Amino acid sequence: MTITGIISAVVIGLIIGVLGRLLAPGKQKIPLWLTIVVGIIAAFAVTAIARAAGYADTEGFDWLEMITQLVLAALGVSLAAAAFGRRRKVLR
Repeated sequence: MTITGIISAVVIGLIIGVLGRLLAPGKQKIPLWLTIVVGIIAAFAVTAIARAAGYADTEGFDWLEMITQLVLAALGVSLAAAAFGRRRKVLR
């Protein structure tokens, strides 16, 4: 992976995290930085899975990979919101 590939994955991860937060049900009481981190992790994980499975070898925009990234980001944001919300209640 080249440096431009890493930078583009981070930028796409930022967008994926925010969109995943919008798609996640309910209100998420997590900071924006955690949403961004979840999106970046989802973008990297799904790209690796898509390349291993062989469905990321398309020309142009890969819709299947993008939808998978959004679903994983929404799940990640939901899990992070559940864990972060539970942790904050214990500290009070």
